[in-house]
Amino acid sequence: MELPVSPKPGRAGSAAECESTCLDDCSCTAYAFDSNGCSIWLGDLLNLKQFSEEDGRGKTLYIRLAASEFSSAKNKKGIVIRAVVGSVAVVILVGFALVVIRRWQRTSVGAAKAVGGSLVAYGYKDLQNATKNFSEKLGGGGFGSVFKGKLPDSTVIAVKKLESISQGEKQFRTEVSTIGTIQHVNLVRLRGFCSEGKKKLLVYDYMSNGSLDSHLFHGKDSKVLDWKTRYQIALGIARGLAYLHEKCRQCIIHCDIKPENILLDAQFCPKVADFGLAKLVGREFSRVLTTMRGTRGYLAPEWISGVAITTKADVYSYASVTAGGDILSLLDHRLEGNANAEEVTRICRVAYWCIQDDENHRPSMGQVVQILEGVLDVNLPPIPRSLQVFVDNQEHIVFFTESSQSQSSQAPGNSVTTSSQARSSSSTTSSPEHDK
Repeated sequence: MELPVSPKPGRAGSAAECESTCLDDCSCTAYAFDSNGCSIWLGDLLNLKQFSEEDGRGKTLYIRLAASEFSSAKNKKGIVIRAVVGSVAVVILVGFALVVIRRWQRTSVGAAKAVGGSLVAYGYKDLQNATKNFSEKLGGGGFGSVFKGKLPDSTVIAVKKLESISQGEKQFRTEVSTIGTIQHVNLVRLRGFCSEGKKKLLVYDYMSNGSLDSHLFHGKDSKVLDWKTRYQIALGIARGLAYLHEKCRQCIIHCDIKPENILLDAQFCPKVADFGLAKLVGREFSRVLTTMRGTRGYLAPEWISGVAITTKADVYSYASVTAGGDILSLLDHRLEGNANAEEVTRICRVAYWCIQDDENHRPSMGQVVQILEGVLDVNLPPIPRSLQVFVDNQEHIVFFTESSQSQSSQAPGNSVTTSSQARSSSSTTSSPEHDK
């Protein structure tokens, strides 16, 4: 190497003394010792030139560096040790975190698996733990008993233990997956299910205000439902059933509409429960023969007679729910007469239309929704056969008319009647409304 320009002579007789001279001067950046003696450089090193090893003109230059810039073998060994220890620690921590997350997931959803989107498959033991071995029973029906439970994340659930389910594993999962895709504000949401051998369970959202039955007939300790709330409940039930009948990919007949199967959430929004548990009806078929699953008192006549069942069976049961078995119960003494007279008239007429013996004379649930919303005006209905003990009129009259028009429409299967017939029916069916 060709030495830099502007060297400063150093007083040293050996290479060691020359090095010491450079180290003693804080400004010294390099030194060289050769036959000419000791040379030191202060500040920047200029005009350095490196020669090849074969070139004999090169000289040795020693450059001064800070102690921190040296990598001793000891320091290298320490760095390696620290790197290895750190890597092992990271691997252990990541593994521990994965184990914790896995366990949390198993306890949260009970080794759950997503099925058809948000629907979850729970383990039986997990639901058994969530319900404290099915200790708190909420109710029961034709399909099984319902128990209150709580998931590890504190979510409150309702678990239905199904009874007399004969479907195989594949068929059961298929039907449950279909139910799980049905989402509507007036239908109880299915969260998941359990299918382990003969153990078949369904997991639903918990409804904090219980069933409509508890408020209408066992309401000593419960909040009295005012007329506005009752009317909105009737409208919500109709919307839920209309969705099942007309908006689902497969038409679903409930077959067991009753107050016990109408649940109320924290805001008293009605939600139809147990839908889809009866046989699903393909939309290409208008009828299906099935066994009777409903509850006596809410069953349409066709259940008893054994004829084919359609969505109009749910319409009949809906009327029985809104009437509470006795149309006067809509204005029970707890309401103290506080009700909208127009709405009372409307819902009474709808109820009478819905319990017509001939299913062709009953409105669809979509029409019921329109009537309760005030889109359609409903006329006085003929008296059903079950009420003929009070009257002798069996004439048919106009079912509903559009509110915005003076023209009348007919219910399916009905014939237009004369004014005298309409007056006759009016005189026989108006008494329940006046009694209210």
